[in-house]
Amino acid sequence: MSPARTVPGVPPLILASASPRRLELLRQIGLEPAAVVPADIDETPLKRERPRELARRLARAKAAAVARLRPDAFVLAADSVVAVGRRVLSKTEDAEEARRHLGLLSGRRHRVYAAVAVFAPDGRRAERLVTSIVAFKRLTDAEIAGYLATGEWRDKAGAYAIQGRAAAFVRFLSGSYSAVVGLPLAQTAALLGGLGCQLPWIARAGC
Repeated sequence: MSPARTVPGVPPLILASASPRRLELLRQIGLEPAAVVPADIDETPLKRERPRELARRLARAKAAAVARLRPDAFVLAADSVVAVGRRVLSKTEDAEEARRHLGLLSGRRHRVYAAVAVFAPDGRRAERLVTSIVAFKRLTDAEIAGYLATGEWRDKAGAYAIQGRAAAFVRFLSGSYSAVVGLPLAQTAALLGGLGCQLPWIARAGC
């Protein structure tokens, strides 16, 4: 990670996520976290938990876990859940599971719930949930096999990365593109700004 921009008297920004996509998205809007501190929490869905509530709970839990370690900082956490109806399509490590997920997404719409939580050093908290709708074209067996061969599906919710080759499958998107990638940027900037962590290229006393 390149050196973070620090401002005297302004608490640092900590990203509570190991996701390289979220780090790159933050950099896209001019924010360089002082540190990346992944949260070690159990991400297992609760019984009868709705996908949107799962995303909210995990983002909040990640922020809380890291805020206990860094009470001096702004802590930003996020979680994304891909769902077909109430069925959550988790991150995939197995090719056969990825094949099933892609088959389920083929020719239909699904929702991506992106939750963001920010904990400020003064104890204030802010959260936001962004819902996006993504529609895949009907996929052929050859398209699914070809995509699996790329390996892009590994560790991806729903077994695809919209910023990669899977963009060829998306025929419709309503909502936030950056949220589907991993972090809703407009909403994240608004949450941080509301707590006093402004974008550094807009405000002199950024974070």
